Amino acid sequence: MLPWWPRRVFAHVLSAQLLITAGVTALATGLFLAPLAAQLDEQAEHRALAVAQATAAQPGIARAVLAGAPDPEGPVQDAAERIRLATGASYVVVADTRGIRWSHTNPAEIGRHVSTDPGPALAGHEWTGIEKGTLGRSARGKVPLRDTEGAIVGEVSVGIAYDDVRDVLLHALPGILVYSGAALAVGALAAFGVSWRLRKRTHGIELSEIAALLQEREAMLHGIREGVLALDRHGRVRLVNDEAGRLLGLGQDAVGRPLEDVLPPGRTADVLTGRVEGTDLLTVCGERVLVANRMTTGFGTVATLRDRTELERLARELDATRGLTEALRAQDHEHANRMHTLVGLLELEMYDRAVEYVAEVTGADRSTAEQVTERVREPLVAALLVGKGAVAAERGVALRVGPATRLPDGVVDPTDLVTVLGNLVDNALDAARPGPEAFVEVEVRAVGTAVVMSVADNGPGVPEQARELVFTDGWTTKEATAHRPRGLGLSLVRRLAERYGGSARVTEREGGGAVFTVELPDALRPAGPERDAPERCSLEEVGG
Repeated sequence: MLPWWPRRVFAHVLSAQLLITAGVTALATGLFLAPLAAQLDEQAEHRALAVAQATAAQPGIARAVLAGAPDPEGPVQDAAERIRLATGASYVVVADTRGIRWSHTNPAEIGRHVSTDPGPALAGHEWTGIEKGTLGRSARGKVPLRDTEGAIVGEVSVGIAYDDVRDVLLHALPGILVYSGAALAVGALAAFGVSWRLRKRTHGIELSEIAALLQEREAMLHGIREGVLALDRHGRVRLVNDEAGRLLGLGQDAVGRPLEDVLPPGRTADVLTGRVEGTDLLTVCGERVLVANRMTTGFGTVATLRDRTELERLARELDATRGLTEALRAQDHEHANRMHTLVGLLELEMYDRAVEYVAEVTGADRSTAEQVTERVREPLVAALLVGKGAVAAERGVALRVGPATRLPDGVVDPTDLVTVLGNLVDNALDAARPGPEAFVEVEVRAVGTAVVMSVADNGPGVPEQARELVFTDGWTTKEATAHRPRGLGLSLVRRLAERYGGSARVTEREGGGAVFTVELPDALRPAGPERDAPERCSLEEVGG
């Protein structure tokens, strides 16, 4: 900055505005033709627009366009020529929605396509400008032609000859010097007023301090561990800090582009654009679970994002722990019933029957566990099925292992299988129709290096129109639990499957109910001799 240049914002802006005003006034005085020509052209455009609006307001013209075909001697041509002569316009052209002329100063042009684009007017917008048509350059105004119901049936285009504007300009030369001096005085006063107001708004800070504030803002936005995304009024990205770029997978090239162009369609885009309203909205972007909040400002909207992935993972581990606790409680409850039965037999001195009962119970439990572990060699998955079997038994639901179940060891990531299978079984247990016939059937099988899991229930099923919605995050028919909201389980299941390059889908079960099927390619290590062993075909119940 020059040493003699003022440092305060007030003085800086005042000096700059005075210099600019003086320069612009001098330029306008020396080169008056172009600015005044533009002003007169604008006046001509407004005049053309006013004539077009008055023409379009006559209901008889719209009715005539709807009633017949273009006619050089028709009512539309007569009305247009009458208006043209009364207003001194170069032409008044009425066109239908196809762009076909219904009126023109040259009757031979009626029935032909207009020479300029009628698109803005046919789209419902008024338009002004300078264009060249069959009658030469002219200041034009175009407006939509509407019927009595408000529907667009065509356009009205009115032109004022461009040469007429130049003639008016030449006659205005004598007053330009007078106006230039007045403009300089008014500009100086306006600059002083604006600068004084700016001084009050900026509290007398210096320009260097403004730069420092901007740098601090940038450092703060990009240093915080919360994502910040700003959109303008048209939905274009104005700002993306580093955390938001990481969470949403966006780069700085996203700035200035519509959000729909940088984010795929889905709940995340709906939340950020305001199509889904609320506070602390959960959404899944890629493999991340995000909490989003959105606030409207005078210049657009600002959305904040918090990464809840780790918290959601811990919540699901808590769910797994609670599920294990529930399974242990169910087993404890069943064990207590068996002990009461055994005590009763002993008190009745039915010792032989008590021995048989103990052998029968322990043998059945051992047989159930052996059958699961024989078919499912992965310990975590086998333990999950045994635990869910105890929970299902307490709910009065039979948890069955399908006949094709065969999962060898060598699973790449057993926790992924537990996550998928646990979510599917929990949903199926909730959906199973109450009653003695209630059941959930689980089938886990290896197909090469892929794992295919299917869980069926005899509940009400999933309507066809909702079979894609069930996999969207936030969609649920259940009430939220105390520790976290619902509607993320099946969404995470599908995203996990897609991460493997597989799929997740739901179909109707024959006889009623739903069948959820998840395919995880390359979830197993390359096949070994043990994995090729023949499968047993039987249907067993787990637990209870």
